Amino acid sequence: MNAPAPHDHRRLGRELGLFDTDPLIGAGLPYWLPDGAVVRHALEEYVRDVERRAGYRHVYSPVLGKRELYEISGHWEHYSDDMFPPMEVGGEQVVLRPSLCPHHAVVYRSRSRSHRELPLRVAELGGMFRSEPSGVVGGLTRVRAIQLNDAHVFCTLDQVADEAAAALELIRRAYEVLGIEPVRHRLSLPGPGGKYVAAPEAWERATALLTEVLDRSGLPYEAAEGEAAFYGPKIDVQVADAAGRESTLSTVQIDFHQPERFDLRYVGADGARHRPVMIHRSVVGSIERAVAHLVERHGGAFPAWLAPVQLAILPVSDAESPEAEELAARCLRLGLRAEVAEPGRGTLGARIRAARLVPYQAVVGPKEAAEGLVALRLRDGRRLDPRPAGEVLARVEDLVAARSPELWPAG
Repeated sequence: MNAPAPHDHRRLGRELGLFDTDPLIGAGLPYWLPDGAVVRHALEEYVRDVERRAGYRHVYSPVLGKRELYEISGHWEHYSDDMFPPMEVGGEQVVLRPSLCPHHAVVYRSRSRSHRELPLRVAELGGMFRSEPSGVVGGLTRVRAIQLNDAHVFCTLDQVADEAAAALELIRRAYEVLGIEPVRHRLSLPGPGGKYVAAPEAWERATALLTEVLDRSGLPYEAAEGEAAFYGPKIDVQVADAAGRESTLSTVQIDFHQPERFDLRYVGADGARHRPVMIHRSVVGSIERAVAHLVERHGGAFPAWLAPVQLAILPVSDAESPEAEELAARCLRLGLRAEVAEPGRGTLGARIRAARLVPYQAVVGPKEAAEGLVALRLRDGRRLDPRPAGEVLARVEDLVAARSPELWPAG
């Protein structure tokens, strides 16, 4: 087996205490340690926030469903090889879901819908499960229990192109904030020998719409046969890991199949019942794969808003420890994640080196303790003159709240 790359998330993730695995839990089932849980939570809150601002409504749905649900959606016929076996419960077969879209179709049809409600954007950060072979699982990029940033837009045919384009733009803006650079955009099409829904007209229409969206976006892209979902073509946003291996992080898909299978309807302006179109889209894909990519992209030096510890407080000696603890308490009240590196952990230089990935380091010496000042060191090597603690914390709070990629803008 090849040695991991320097920024391989599997090595860094364990060194930084983000996640780990255990044979008792099983292959492809990593668990999140406290610092990793902080990164994951911050990413999830960011995604929920941008989706809410873009007009999405969030739901929760069960991770289980009757086998019949996936028979209707087409997953059982086209995707069962990648699903876990059914469980017998109360005389019925229940399945761990491989996807959230059937549940969202049920959410849509839970009551009658009018054209005035469309587009209806339904989002969820939900669990799903894939029966991945033991030989391919590893780290966070290929796992069996997945937390997916998923959403489905139910819309009229004449709204499809605009909604798909808006989803692609949402992905672009999120990548800017997260510091993610896609290696390419792919128009994923069906290929020979695959298990695809037999609906040539729907495939042709969906492909034409996605091509229109990509052409309108101005993004370079290439078509790839054999990479489509079983129910329709998709736009895949591809990223590369530390070893140069490519994978899909985000997608936009157009689906005429499931609205028909679930008999989804809305009442049009003409008073007649019409079939909506279903757009599948994910801004950051699975949280596991997104965090893996962010670990490798930033080498563990996360943007301040994502960092497990945002401010390391370093009292020069035990005499300054009370003021350091009070500063940490002030950070907590402001919603900042701070940790005191006590003198017992080593020399000041050793403690500074140990906190090298922390965005901000606040050195508290006798002068700072006596006058309520903070001498701030930035992760990029800059040192700021001592300033009132309130002023420093307010600035850090603003930068974190804005999810700024800059540690401390000049000026």
